[in-house]
Amino acid sequence: MFKLLKNYRSYIFYATSIIISRGLEYFVLFYSALYLSKDTYGELEFYKKIIELLAVGFAFGLPSLLLTYTKSDDSKVYLNLLALLFVIFIAGIASPLLWVFEYQYLIIPIVFHALFFNNGVMPIFFITKLGSNKASLYKLVTSFIFYTGIFFLLIFHPNPEKAFIIVNYYLLGLWFVFSAGLFIRYQIKLRFLKKYFGLFRKLLLSSLTLVVSNFANIMFLYTDIMILKLISTTPNTDIANYSFALNIANMLILIPLVLVQVDIEKIKMLKNIRFKKFRIFKLVLIFSIFIIMFYSILVNTFYVNFNDTLILFLIIIIAKQSQANSVIHGAILLVKKEFRLNLIINIIMLILNIILSWVLYRAMMLSGVAVSSLIVLTLRYFALKQFSKI
Repeated sequence: MFKLLKNYRSYIFYATSIIISRGLEYFVLFYSALYLSKDTYGELEFYKKIIELLAVGFAFGLPSLLLTYTKSDDSKVYLNLLALLFVIFIAGIASPLLWVFEYQYLIIPIVFHALFFNNGVMPIFFITKLGSNKASLYKLVTSFIFYTGIFFLLIFHPNPEKAFIIVNYYLLGLWFVFSAGLFIRYQIKLRFLKKYFGLFRKLLLSSLTLVVSNFANIMFLYTDIMILKLISTTPNTDIANYSFALNIANMLILIPLVLVQVDIEKIKMLKNIRFKKFRIFKLVLIFSIFIIMFYSILVNTFYVNFNDTLILFLIIIIAKQSQANSVIHGAILLVKKEFRLNLIINIIMLILNIILSWVLYRAMMLSGVAVSSLIVLTLRYFALKQFSKI
């Protein structure tokens, strides 16, 4: 037993950090769904999704690029530092545009997410340079402070629907100071910075393809919310219903994310891929059953105002199985540096999802949007499986 725990301690520790950080997120979202009106909860979810979507654009595909390209210790320090500086540069370029469209208040939240939050540059620095245990600790601390701030804003702020915007204004300065102190420890040398800047510029050419691919990928996942905002006659209520089901179904994605991120160095060498793929498939299937039971209990006890979303949830959870089993194939494409192929797949699936979501919503309302996700995520799984050659 102890030997088994020792062999899997990296997985357990990293998984625990993700489960706790996501648990904090779910606590906030469950609280919101229970105590806020559906209209307010829907608007809260919309702001959350917009920030996460635009943060992918500001991050410019660099997290995925750094995960696969950083090899030596120096490259892990200097390339990550250059990535941080580049995101700030992107923010400066994009700020006037956001100001024109009167979304200037989103600049700070987007920068914080692109640099410091779960899918930003700094978590990649921790996992590549400092290892999965310290990356886990970083995720835990960041998530705890972030979601605690969200929780208090939901309770005490007069505009709780803007909680995911406001909290970033309190945290961005603190995380900048922390990051500066962290990189100072490595005694950054200007000649090395110049040397890696040349390499970084070349990587940006690959990143141009990757950023569009990543943006298309995340936009693909958020198409549902955007379509509802555009064409629904009651957008906030529809977003609330759809997001409640979607957030719980998204628990399924934790399994492949943990296994792929902890094993990323082995995946880079294409070791034991078939075994890893089967393990993900088996765990996802088992976990799906527990999530379905959990959702049924929720909507028949505490969240009875969402009890009409059970069929919607079942469609989404089947779609999420395809997405969960796609993660390892997508990682293999990135490891093989098939950025252009990944881009083509993501763009095609994005366009198809937009068209199907629009058409099927007219025919089947919310269930139609879920069916669109099921069709497209399944097609995407088979495309990634075919081209990853596993």
